[in-house]
Amino acid sequence: NIFTQQPSYFGDLDETLPTVLQVFSNILHKCGLQCEGASAEPQRLEERVNVTPGNMPLQELKDIVLYLCDTCTTLWAFLDVFPLACQTFQKHEFCYRLASFYELAIPELESAIKKRHYEDNSVFADLWRRISHSRKKMMEAFHILINQVCLQPILE
Repeated sequence: NIFTQQPSYFGDLDETLPTVLQVFSNILHKCGLQCEGASAEPQRLEERVNVTPGNMPLQELKDIVLYLCDTCTTLWAFLDVFPLACQTFQKHEFCYRLASFYELAIPELESAIKKRHYEDNSVFADLWRRISHSRKKMMEAFHILINQVCLQPILE
């Protein structure tokens, strides 16, 4: 793979991971959910808006779910084909941050999708399929990370 041919790409990956983590922070921010942990930033009083997944416009909810689905699928695919990247992800406390994001965002998004009234039931079906797929890919990525960082070293 390209990382064995060009080891300096590990440095590029290390520099890119804060941007990947920022994606999750951006989603939390757009959903009006508090970001926890080292990436938490103070919020200005004038920025405090009572936007939640349950009351945001449908198009915005769709955009967030699509963005999340793309991000989770890409993240899982990368780790699946290149599990050696897990060490770099761990340096950025990725497991902790992914778990925190999951705990904050997924129940809120699922609840918003279920409770919303849709003119077209196919929109509900598509959103539910995509949030379910996102949830599954987050868990699979987490599993790859735990397997590579915690379990494989014990087995070797």
